[in-house]
Amino acid sequence: MADLPDDPKWPRAAGWLAEGTRAWQAAPSLVADLGLLGVPTWATSISPTRADSTPAAVRAALARYSVWAESTDTDLRDLLAVDLGDIAEPDGDEGEARTRETLARWTGQLLVALGGDNSLTYAVTRGLRATGLVTLDAHHDLRDGRSNGSPVARLIADGVIDPRRIVQVGISDFANSPDYARRARALGIKVITREQIARNGIVPSMTKALAIAGDGPEPRVHVDLDVDVCDRSVAPGCPAAAPGGISAWEFRQAARSAGQDRRVVGVDFAEVDASADTPDGRTVRLVALGVLEVAAGLTKRRVRMLAV
Repeated sequence: MADLPDDPKWPRAAGWLAEGTRAWQAAPSLVADLGLLGVPTWATSISPTRADSTPAAVRAALARYSVWAESTDTDLRDLLAVDLGDIAEPDGDEGEARTRETLARWTGQLLVALGGDNSLTYAVTRGLRATGLVTLDAHHDLRDGRSNGSPVARLIADGVIDPRRIVQVGISDFANSPDYARRARALGIKVITREQIARNGIVPSMTKALAIAGDGPEPRVHVDLDVDVCDRSVAPGCPAAAPGGISAWEFRQAARSAGQDRRVVGVDFAEVDASADTPDGRTVRLVALGVLEVAAGLTKRRVRMLAV
């Protein structure tokens, strides 16, 4: 971004990611802490979308932010973060297979997948061999068929995730149907509604969700951060975002909670159409900040592990 000043005392997140990627490419035996993978799904979206344009937009937006989280005294340069590029044509059976194969080769600590519509959650969850799933989403994603409204249903139908290890945080009024709500209850999915978040707080809600999804031996939890859980004022580039969703700050805190939990192996960001964003790019910028919050959480996770 040519309009941004160059200050060696103000390192940018885009530069941090680029430097880590170069170091990793020069020495592939290095084990990365954080991997960023674009999974630009769009073809089966219920709503018309150019969500495939979003990974590149988010990478560009990282140049607007620094590597320093003052509230927690966190410098992201303590992490080795690498850019794994994008999955080519990730939709359909062949595209999902490419995503799973790429993730099967991933040996780092935490993988962040940039969507794309919410259909990416199916292949990413499978590729990371997750045993539990937390969705931050206004919707159940239990629709019949194959679309961005069905990844949770597909994971259950294929026996990938025990529905008792699925927690859906942020389910909103007037965003679902009675049939799919009954389906969620019958399957044993734990639901934490938007109203419950308002009453109890986003961090306690995420703590509860991660404990349920991460129960059992050798837990591997994937967290789906669907931006349509946010209030439309902060996520206008998300087609299904509605007035009354969670705030940008709550979304960022949820992302940090995911990064900080040792059971979490993957996080995805879904349902942003960069081509439909406002001129100030506020939705894409929110996702970029979400990526940095995940990284900040991972930094604190590593500090705790080293102290044990």
